[in-house]
Amino acid sequence: MPPFLVVALGAIGAAALAKLIVTETRRVNDALDRRRTPTDGDMTAVPLERDPVTGEYRPRG
Repeated sequence: MPPFLVVALGAIGAAALAKLIVTETRRVNDALDRRRTPTDGDMTAVPLERDPVTGEYRPRG
């Protein structure tokens, strides 16, 4: 088989594999997004203040 046909078939195979991987990744991400609750990952910011003695930041209050 001529080398250019081997290269062409390899490129077509690589493109098909990439498309399959992208499709599967999107399917899995959609399934995970449906299962995610609205409160997952919601973190509230804690105000910090610098301790003048040690120089460390600690929660205010």
